[in-house]
Amino acid sequence: MVGVRLRFINKWSQDVDSNYELNLWGKEQKMKTKNILIVGGVAGGASCAARARRLSEEARIVIFERGPYVSFANCGLPYYVGKVITDESDLLVATPELFLERFNIDVRVGHNVRCIDRQARTVEVEELKTGRVYEESYDALVLSPGSQPIRPPLAGMDLPGIFTLWTIPDTRNIVDWIQTRGVKRAMVVGGGFIGLEMVENLHRLGIEVTLVEMAPHVMPSMDPEMATFIHDHLSSKGIALRLQTAVTGFSQEKGQPLGAALSTGEVIETDMVLMAVGVRPRTELAAGAGLTIGQTGGIRVDAAMRTTDEHIWAVGDAVETVDAVTGTPCLVPLAGPANRQGRIAADAILSSAEPAHTFRGVQGTAVCGILGMTAAATGLSEKTAQRLHEAGTLPPFEKIYIHPDDHAGYYPDAKTITLKLIFEKEGGRVLGAQALGLAGVEKRMDVMAAAIQHGATVFNLEEVELCYAPQYGSAKDPVNVAGMVAANLLRGHAPVVHWPETVGADVFILDVRDPDEFRAGHVPKAVNIPLNSLRDRLDELPPGREIHTHCYVGQRSYFANRILIQNGFAVKNISGGYLMYLAFKACTPGMEDT
Repeated sequence: MVGVRLRFINKWSQDVDSNYELNLWGKEQKMKTKNILIVGGVAGGASCAARARRLSEEARIVIFERGPYVSFANCGLPYYVGKVITDESDLLVATPELFLERFNIDVRVGHNVRCIDRQARTVEVEELKTGRVYEESYDALVLSPGSQPIRPPLAGMDLPGIFTLWTIPDTRNIVDWIQTRGVKRAMVVGGGFIGLEMVENLHRLGIEVTLVEMAPHVMPSMDPEMATFIHDHLSSKGIALRLQTAVTGFSQEKGQPLGAALSTGEVIETDMVLMAVGVRPRTELAAGAGLTIGQTGGIRVDAAMRTTDEHIWAVGDAVETVDAVTGTPCLVPLAGPANRQGRIAADAILSSAEPAHTFRGVQGTAVCGILGMTAAATGLSEKTAQRLHEAGTLPPFEKIYIHPDDHAGYYPDAKTITLKLIFEKEGGRVLGAQALGLAGVEKRMDVMAAAIQHGATVFNLEEVELCYAPQYGSAKDPVNVAGMVAANLLRGHAPVVHWPETVGADVFILDVRDPDEFRAGHVPKAVNIPLNSLRDRLDELPPGREIHTHCYVGQRSYFANRILIQNGFAVKNISGGYLMYLAFKACTPGMEDT
């Protein structure tokens, strides 16, 4: 797969190379730049400017930002609405004054770059406050225009009380509306990161929240069966969920609340609406200058963040980059990659390092807090892996589920982590991971992210040495356990199967839980033989018939699996146990209790 990825990247390089010879992996061609203009601040543009100054004291560096703030913590905006962050100034990462005093960088807020003259190497700038229009020349131009929230063309979208959240002024408008209107009910449309964070923060304010999501599940970076745990958690906190439901329009009678019409025919009255249905890259400036826009809708760049003009670079939400796992083009609007891209662009413009510093791509590592639950993912989801496999660009893969505690079970307050690991069948290379729980989730995903970046296998996860003390983890960390379960599968010690393949199949389903657990809930047609009595009751099992074992989370049924294999039975362990049965049942249409 590494060869496949490199071949793709080389082809990608050739496609980008329309006006000059790209040099992704060889000797960097140093540019003696004196005048660097950067369009847009926040993560990508601001980090590029600061890095450029650290590399050169001689360069003239100017940032143009159409908004009032050049560098602010947009990821913190929901938490300002929810009063977790109480001082708006804490959202300001850097001010124009700081850029000037510390870095000698000229920041011009309220200045909109209207067009680029590539031949003359100039930009046309409008000072929004005065309407003055002027030109600036450049030796190197960096585009960091970011993205913007999608506002679908629905009836009533311009009614008061309907918001998006992307800037500090947006937060001011939302906070003012909540305070002056005494908001009691709110609707959030969209169950991605921003939507879920706003659900949490509106709920924190004591507001009754309805979450509307067009897809079958929230958190699109996760797979459906994993998202069911989030659905249950949201419902337990009093959030009204409307899944597989679209908003079709808004209306309001004078003096009455907003009415949100849904595709189900329902009309929900609410005091405010937060639209969080996604973002789109801002590519108008680049497209107007004739720069190539990639197949995903982002600005096409090479691994040094250079566009199809040798004097123009682009970074951040607006660029099309490459998936680090598969080598396919993608758009990933995250702050971490944008910061790294900004640094790489500055290096490409000013550094004499050999070889040039290049961007390795993204793997979509992300985490979200949801009313006390943490959900995180990195690398490929199963749905993406399946699509790529069917297209012939990814080899066969497998998955496993585990439900370990975040720290030693004998130490107080241990919390369950539900973790899904996706890996190649041949060789065990880790492709992706997802996890959720009430504690310890994000640090496990950080380990998985590093493992994916370095091409690690499930066999490496078995052996990775992590911190252990009872209050922090276990001697066999959840990362180790995931590696062990996957490695046992690949070695043939513990074959696995998954619930959609088991329910309704002509197999013998063996539940090895204790009788009281079985009575509390079980799979129809499953036979209960507790693990502790299994060796004495082997004669009750059907010879010659495939047996699928399960317990609650998968550990006891693994023990049963080993007993049965060594006694000559054809057996597979159902990964994730009865807990995953409930998850699959909640999200799999047509999965019958047979």
